[in-house]
Amino acid sequence: MNSIQGYHLITPADLAWRPSNLMRIPNADYLERTGSENLGARLWRLPPQSANTLHKHVRTEEFYFVLEGTGRIRVGEDTLTVPKHGGVLVGPEMLRQVFNDTDEEVLWLIVGAPELELEPDQVGDMSLYYPVEPTQLPPELDGVNWPPK
Repeated sequence: MNSIQGYHLITPADLAWRPSNLMRIPNADYLERTGSENLGARLWRLPPQSANTLHKHVRTEEFYFVLEGTGRIRVGEDTLTVPKHGGVLVGPEMLRQVFNDTDEEVLWLIVGAPELELEPDQVGDMSLYYPVEPTQLPPELDGVNWPPK
């Protein structure tokens, strides 16, 4: 992987918010325009009674940091409550899902390395990231209809 040269200043006006593909969670990628191959950072704004995908990574660690609200994340069989300005480091191969079972929005910063970790024969194999149904909700959101149709 190549490192960037110099630096990139990213302002809030530079961010482009979009809904995620599967779960429709608003997110903004901080580093997509920088060309960084070594680091990724994305804001995720979880609406009340919502969840992101249940997924894992092959080799990448991810750091989950709560900027606003009280965060909830399931990692493997554990459900964690993360206070504002608290964080969780999750290793590869661990299933994880950020969710919001409160009535207030929660803002997460999620930092990791781009998935330049796959072998040529693994590219496009989504089962490496989604070994189980990725849109299933945690038990805490039982009865909630998410993502929106």
